[in-house]
Amino acid sequence: MWMLLSTLTLADLPAPPEPQEIVVPQSVRSLPGQLDSVPVFNSNSPELVQMEGILLSTFPPMGMADPSAHLDFAFQGRFDIFAHHVYRADDPEDLTSLYIGVVAYNPGDNDATVSILHGASYLSQPDAPFFPLPPLEENPRGDVFAGPGSRVMSDVLRNRRQEELFPAQVTIPPGQYRLLLNAPIPVAELDPPLNGRSTLMRLRSDQPIYLASLAHYAEVIVDLDADADLGADADMGADADTDQMGNPDTAMDADADGIGDPDTEMPRVQEQAPSLEDWVALLETGDLAGGRDRPPTPLDAPGQIIYGRVAGVAQGSQWDAFVSDTPESSTLTIPEPGEAVSYGLSTLVAGRLGTGQVQTAPMLVRYPDTAYQAHGNYGIQYNLFMPLHNPTDVAQTVTLSLQTPIKEDMLSQDGLRFFEPLPTQTFFRGTVQVSYVDDDGRPQSRFVHLVQQRGDQSEPLVTLTLPSGDRRSVEVSFLYPPDSTPPQVLTLRTLLADEDGR
Repeated sequence: MWMLLSTLTLADLPAPPEPQEIVVPQSVRSLPGQLDSVPVFNSNSPELVQMEGILLSTFPPMGMADPSAHLDFAFQGRFDIFAHHVYRADDPEDLTSLYIGVVAYNPGDNDATVSILHGASYLSQPDAPFFPLPPLEENPRGDVFAGPGSRVMSDVLRNRRQEELFPAQVTIPPGQYRLLLNAPIPVAELDPPLNGRSTLMRLRSDQPIYLASLAHYAEVIVDLDADADLGADADMGADADTDQMGNPDTAMDADADGIGDPDTEMPRVQEQAPSLEDWVALLETGDLAGGRDRPPTPLDAPGQIIYGRVAGVAQGSQWDAFVSDTPESSTLTIPEPGEAVSYGLSTLVAGRLGTGQVQTAPMLVRYPDTAYQAHGNYGIQYNLFMPLHNPTDVAQTVTLSLQTPIKEDMLSQDGLRFFEPLPTQTFFRGTVQVSYVDDDGRPQSRFVHLVQQRGDQSEPLVTLTLPSGDRRSVEVSFLYPPDSTPPQVLTLRTLLADEDGR
């Protein structure tokens, strides 16, 4: 028997069953509320950076070598910075790291104090690899994640600030520049040499400032005298001096195999982060970074839609929703037993799920070859408050689930379409916070990491049994994670008496 099994190949194994569409009758409603007016510096194009240059600049164009690369938008008060970029070294002989920098400038006559309220920035490797995870996993400490976008959103959802990268405050004197981020995307130790970095910061400035994100290769330093001072430099990197922003001014070893060792008689090769002066020079003399993403199609154009990647200032950082029966009502009546109601999340043009609602953040300024809207709402926080009410004369059990139905603009069936079994493409991976009072009267606040495929009905986030006449509120919060594909829905279902909620 063992010999027979050992001779089988993958080609001999039965193919997995093809995903089949199923229709689940449930109504879909538009989500109450709206995006706030907080501007978001949204740097996501080009997603794959192939040459250094300007990723996004809101500086005035006057005096710049490429005026078209500067969008002339000043930030004051609350604003966010979102950046999500990937780097691949196409030349195997040149594995120099690419740095992502965010430069701020104070054009005024008084000091500008920029407070970094919350912020996180992680690499795909080694910070947050795309490990396979179960569909639903409790995540109380924030150590469950799949990819840098998932990890960044989990941190910021918990109001964390990554202190090793982001000081609490940065002071920018009049007419001066400062760095808000200076972080590498290293590829030298990776096969293939491909890596990415996701960043989200929540900030406040008491004066108008301009911002730019840029891509700059590390400076490669060859130390011909390494033999003489190798011991003194052995700890270079982790304990290196920091610049005026509190960012490590690191010199990363390009090789950990003894380059610079006296026995090899080879020079020590290091990488140096670009200085503030390097970043400013690139800002003033550089062009837009390449290569460019596919340009978007106009939103009202017929046929296939190319949404494009975002590079500009979007309007809206948070969506607060009080989900009730009507705008005047203070409760949300649970559905009849066996029925469900869903609310669209991150709905977009051609993906409104019959609601007619586009939740996508509009662009205040953008480059002409980038997205017309911030499709996907990456980094935007949803806070959904649901005051549940059981008006019946018997206890009812309800479930609340985040789901990823098959994308449609108008519903072609009497309900939402899902797949069973599920296909392999992952459409959502991120952490959701759910707060409620459980059936024993105890307040709960749980963080749950979800991984969902296209057409995924998913497991419930919470199951509650509401006695007759009971009123109980549930709050769901999450930041829409990069590398996810909208739309999703939040579904409230009342179970039949013989259902178990799973």
